Amino acid sequence: MAGIKRKSAVATPAGDSKSKSKKVKVEKTTSKGDSKHAVKPVKKSKKAKEESSDELEESDTSEQENGFYGFSANEDVEMSDADSSEEAEPMEDVKQNGKAHKHKSDDKESDHKKKPKGDGSDSKLAELNASNSREAHAKQKALAKERKAAKPNADIIERSKKLWEKLRLKSHVQKDERKELVKELFEIIEGRVKDFVFKHDSVRVIQTAIKYSTMEQRRMIARELKGEFKTLAEGKYSKFLIAKLVEKGDPEIRDLIIQEFYGHVKRLINHPEGSWILDDIYRAAATPEQKARLLREWYGAEFSIKGLEVKGTDSAELSTILKESPEKKKPILDYLENQINSLIQKKLVGFTMLHDAMLQYFLVCEPGTEQANDFLEHLKPDPTLKEGEEADNVDLLKNLAFTKSGSRLMSLCFAYGTAKDRKLFIRPYKDNIEQMAYDANAHHVLLAALAVTDDTKLSSKSIYGELLPNNDTLGEKVLNLVNDARARTVLLYPFNPDAKWLLDDNTRERLAELYAIRQTTSKKDATVRMNEVAKAISPQLLSALAARAQDFTSFPFGLQFASEVLIGAPDVEPATRQQALAEVARLAHDILEEKPAPSTAETEKAEKPVTSSHGKNMLKTLVQGGKFDPATKKVVPVSPPLGFANLLWEEIKAKGNLMEWATGQGSFVVVALTEAEGFDGQNEVLAALKKGKSKLEKAAGAAEKVDKKGAKKGKKGDKSEGPRGNAGARILLGKL
Repeated sequence: MAGIKRKSAVATPAGDSKSKSKKVKVEKTTSKGDSKHAVKPVKKSKKAKEESSDELEESDTSEQENGFYGFSANEDVEMSDADSSEEAEPMEDVKQNGKAHKHKSDDKESDHKKKPKGDGSDSKLAELNASNSREAHAKQKALAKERKAAKPNADIIERSKKLWEKLRLKSHVQKDERKELVKELFEIIEGRVKDFVFKHDSVRVIQTAIKYSTMEQRRMIARELKGEFKTLAEGKYSKFLIAKLVEKGDPEIRDLIIQEFYGHVKRLINHPEGSWILDDIYRAAATPEQKARLLREWYGAEFSIKGLEVKGTDSAELSTILKESPEKKKPILDYLENQINSLIQKKLVGFTMLHDAMLQYFLVCEPGTEQANDFLEHLKPDPTLKEGEEADNVDLLKNLAFTKSGSRLMSLCFAYGTAKDRKLFIRPYKDNIEQMAYDANAHHVLLAALAVTDDTKLSSKSIYGELLPNNDTLGEKVLNLVNDARARTVLLYPFNPDAKWLLDDNTRERLAELYAIRQTTSKKDATVRMNEVAKAISPQLLSALAARAQDFTSFPFGLQFASEVLIGAPDVEPATRQQALAEVARLAHDILEEKPAPSTAETEKAEKPVTSSHGKNMLKTLVQGGKFDPATKKVVPVSPPLGFANLLWEEIKAKGNLMEWATGQGSFVVVALTEAEGFDGQNEVLAALKKGKSKLEKAAGAAEKVDKKGAKKGKKGDKSEGPRGNAGARILLGKL
């Protein structure tokens, strides 16, 4: 229909259209965040509405031209009805949902009303169950008590445990009360010790009884346990009882225990509990004869048969046994190798018996043979491992270093090994060098590495890198090392490898064995090797000495350390060396000062003041500029010269106390000044001595008078202790 305007297309009554097209608004609570981001409808202005309506009214186009194709008012009404009906359906759903919500809330309220009745019944049921469970537990406890009481010796064990509860309190039991408790406890356990020791709780009673017992009471317990020590050693708790028994070192108790281990060493050393107590007794309690018999059982079954008479030697030295019976070498070594490998595979590598057996095996292997090479190969860590990875036998190598036999074995491995072997052997000890330096056995391994390793850069970095850190703790660490007898040996060995005051007899014996081996396994000259190591560590030692000179010069070993370090490697760090020498010269008077000896507990009186001969010798050596060679009987000066004589003379001149030195404890230091090479002030010293010649004569002449008086009194048989004359002053008089 042409000519119908868009505005007049809606011809329905206003009321009907409103009622049909009206939509139900459902209010929804939104959060502030949602309201902020909600899209608001764009409101059209009144002008825009009027313009749109005017455009519709003024339109002259037909429906077909506008694309409505006969769109009539009735059709429009029907569509609006359809739309309104579709929009009305959600309203009905909302109403239905509202009813559903009401039903749910009503159900909840009804549930709340019903709950109090249910809670009361549940609480009554819970109380009933609780009472039933309490009764059940009470019955179980009563049953357990009945069963416990039915066991043999239940009453006496219970009584002894009550006594143990009191005895184990150290601070709350008086001495007299403890004696009474111990007496009562022994009245209970006497004759019944075996009934106590095989139970984890009652064995503690016996341990406490041993703790507070007399030696005779200990022997009584040991006699009652005779025949059971092997079984006790294999017990998880009873093994500690054996340790308590041998703690005091009584020979009778020790013999009772060790005799029962004979013939069972192989079983016990492989037992998870018995191995530790066997090795502890072997290491700390057994006599040399008992050790030998226990170790011989590692060599074969024939050595562990009880009652079998020993033919030939009863020594545990495998070389001695094989010397008497060379035909047994192969079976003994095979048996011993199996025993060693068995423990290593189980990672039981801390036993002293194992280390002794390994040393005996290696000593009978001829160097360079297949057996010796295979043994070294098994000990070497895997060279293919990267940094941070740990080989399987690292624990074995670490444990070997801290026992007497193990440290000797590792020293021999360093001596017989190649350059690559030595590098591998020293690697596992990287983080334990300081601990090894202070140990009585492990420091021998470090000395062996220094004595035979040609790669001095490797040995100095590996060993002294940890001992001498480049930080503020250097001075304190060096002081601690010098104060310890073992660590001092490691520190000063490169400077004086043959010093008797530095090395004890055992260490010299070990090193002599290595010196003989290194003649064929090491290429570098020993003197060159030690000089290279000394040069590598001198900078740190000189820095520590310059910073803490007063501390080092306050005790004898510190003075010896200062002397060795200042003379050794004189071409290294000349500025630091001169600084250290100047500090020593400044402290020279304090070094010679008389210091009182410590008082003894017997006299409780301080002895007469004594002078440190170490300080006098150090100053004399530094003034001479070198060490005295006993072979040539001459001083061998170092190059470049130290120049200490000039520094000391300046200090003496500044204080004006030359005659005190010449007539006192420093007389030989003044003698050294008059004889020192390269010292320009000799004439000045002699001129100053001439001025005080009378004092020198007085100090030197006192000796003659004392000698004459002593000779006269000696005839009468009376010995006198008069002041001795100054020998240094007499020498100085001869030079004037």
